[in-house]
Amino acid sequence: MLHSRSPSPTSSARPLTSAIAGLAAAAAALPGAGCSDDCGPGGAPSAGLVAAGDMVTLSYGDLSGLLGNDCPDPAAPEGVISLSVEGRQTAGPGLITFCIPRPDLLLEGDRTLGTPTSTADVRIIDVSGAADNCTFAFDSARPPTGTAQATGVCTNGDSPAGFALSVDGAISLRRTCGATMDTVAVTLRGRVAVARRGP
Repeated sequence: MLHSRSPSPTSSARPLTSAIAGLAAAAAALPGAGCSDDCGPGGAPSAGLVAAGDMVTLSYGDLSGLLGNDCPDPAAPEGVISLSVEGRQTAGPGLITFCIPRPDLLLEGDRTLGTPTSTADVRIIDVSGAADNCTFAFDSARPPTGTAQATGVCTNGDSPAGFALSVDGAISLRRTCGATMDTVAVTLRGRVAVARRGP
């Protein structure tokens, strides 16, 4: 009985299938190669991040993120670049700015809030605003408390789909009302969409 010298279709397919599976596993292991949620803000509103206390309520929205390397983490894996997130006061001239050294960790939840010079996971660079004939500015001398987390983060925060950022913390603001200056404590809370800045 003669035996064919050609491999059967099933025997030739097995190495190819194994190779594809191996490549997929390797890609999944790369930092930021995928995400646990669908990419994007998942219905998060464009505004709704609120700094509120007994003396003031400032709302922010239109947040956008850019991989600007403004607060790099020397221990970050190759290809992970720090993410700057900026937004605007919804009814005033104020701004809000965060810098996130490790955007690849945002999906892990409960990332610490801190000042620009801290080692926190999410660093508050600026919170400013105006309301009731007073102006407000972030008081970095009083460290923030609380956490931040995100959903829908893909490609280390650089996906065109964007993501949703949630903040639950407390900060201090310097208040200036004419010649009077003092400090007020506010909570900083909300869930908002973050778009990718640029093309």
